[in-house]
Amino acid sequence: MKKIYHLSTCDTCKRIIKELNPSSEFVMQDIKNESITTEQIEEMQKFAGSYEALFSKRARLYKERDLKNKQLSEEEYKNLILEHYTFLKRPVIIVDHLIFVGNSKKVVEAANTAING
Repeated sequence: MKKIYHLSTCDTCKRIIKELNPSSEFVMQDIKNESITTEQIEEMQKFAGSYEALFSKRARLYKERDLKNKQLSEEEYKNLILEHYTFLKRPVIIVDHLIFVGNSKKVVEAANTAING
């Protein structure tokens, strides 16, 4: 499977996708227009190892709800991501059985290697 979960309005996602230049075999899912399903988040979790690894602590709602002062369980991370797309750390790039989460330089370089060799 080759898939990229992204936000079409996010300049960082746009820049990374342009840099990676994924082939047409990649399925692009704009998470604002097409919500993440339970099956999709569970699949991402299998690759990433935890829901927390998929969770964006930079999300505005994270600050607004004062979640940094709460001990969140894996189930709560999962439910928050399903509840609102901004809680997913973006972009999430899946190449076969590899997952690349977020926009750090290291993650983007690893994704680029997996995609473009």
